[in-house]
Amino acid sequence: MQFTANQIATLLGGFVEGDPDVLVNQLAKIEEGSEGCLSFLSNPKYEHFLYETAASAVIVNEDLQLSKPVRTSLIRVKDAYSAFSELLKIYNQLKLEKSGREEPLFVHESVVIGEGYYLGAFSYIGKDTKIGNNVKIYPQVYIGDNVTIGDDCILYPGVKVYYDSQLGNNVVLHAGVVIGSDGFGFAPQKDGSYSKIPQIGNVIVEDDVEIGANTVIDRATMGSTYVRKGVKLDNLIQVAHNVEIGRNTVAAAQAGISGSTKVGENVIIGGQAGLVGHIHIATGSQIQAQSGVNKSIVEENRKWGGTPVMAYSSNLRSQVFYAKLPLLEKRIAELEALLLEQKKQTP
Repeated sequence: MQFTANQIATLLGGFVEGDPDVLVNQLAKIEEGSEGCLSFLSNPKYEHFLYETAASAVIVNEDLQLSKPVRTSLIRVKDAYSAFSELLKIYNQLKLEKSGREEPLFVHESVVIGEGYYLGAFSYIGKDTKIGNNVKIYPQVYIGDNVTIGDDCILYPGVKVYYDSQLGNNVVLHAGVVIGSDGFGFAPQKDGSYSKIPQIGNVIVEDDVEIGANTVIDRATMGSTYVRKGVKLDNLIQVAHNVEIGRNTVAAAQAGISGSTKVGENVIIGGQAGLVGHIHIATGSQIQAQSGVNKSIVEENRKWGGTPVMAYSSNLRSQVFYAKLPLLEKRIAELEALLLEQKKQTP
C-alpha cells in the first residue's frame, strides 16, 4: 500500500509542510525511519530525531516550532499521538482485511453465517452455531455446537470455542484462546481420589472484549462464567468457572482468578496477581502485580498490593522494612553480644 503525504494529511484532517506528493508505504519509529517511511513525533524529548530522520514524512503537532531545518515532509495535525494511533488502526484494518472461504474446512449444514465473513483453512464449525456479519475466523479455529458469535468478531488461529459459548459483537480472541473448557471441579473421595464434577454451564463474553493469546476462560459448573462489556485481558490469564468480570476491567499477563469470584467494573489487575475463589473485588480497585488477594476488597477505587494483599501505601512501607531486615538482624546480634558481655562482667 502506497500513499502520498497529502492523502495522509487529508485522512487525518491536517496539512502538509514540504512535498505533498512524497510517497510512503510503511510505518516506522522516527529514530528508525528511512525512505518511504511515515513516522510521528509527539514527545518533545525525541525532537532531535526530527532533524536526523530519513523518514519521508513525519506527523507532528501543528504548533510545533522548528529549531532547525528538516529534510522530511511534515504532516501537521492538532494531536500527533492521537492521529498516529488512528492511522495505526486504519493500517491494521487494511493489512488484516480478508474475506471468502478457504478449503479444506468443515461447516455443519445447520450453521447460519452472516455477510462479509472470512473462513480460514482447517477451521471447524459445529452444528446449530450462529455467526454474525463481518466475522473473521482464521485457520485452525474450532467452534463447537450451539455457539453464538456476534458481528465484527475476529478469532485468530488456533482459537477454541467450546459448545454453548456466547460471544457478543466486536470480540477479538487472539491465537490459542480457549473459551468454555471445563472448570476445575473435583469432589474428594474417601479413598483419597477425586471424582470429576460435570461442568454443564457456559461462558458469556459480551461486546467489545479483547482476550490475549493463550488465555483460558472456563465454563461454569452451572449457570455462566461472565466476561462483561469492554473487558481487556492480556496473554496467559486463567479465569475459572463461574467467575464474573465487570465492565471495562483490565488484567495483565499471568493473572489468575479462582472460581466464583466476582470482579467489579473498571478494575485493574496487574501481571501475575492471584485472586482466591468466592470473593468480591470492588469497583475501581487497582491490584499491583504479583499480589495475592485472599479476601474480598470492599472499598471502591483504592490501590492494593502485596501477599497477602494490603493497602498499597502499607505495602510500600513494608517493602522498605523488609529491605532493612538484614541490618536489623545484625544490630540485634550486636546488642545480644553486648548484653552477654555485660552479664559476664556483673559480679
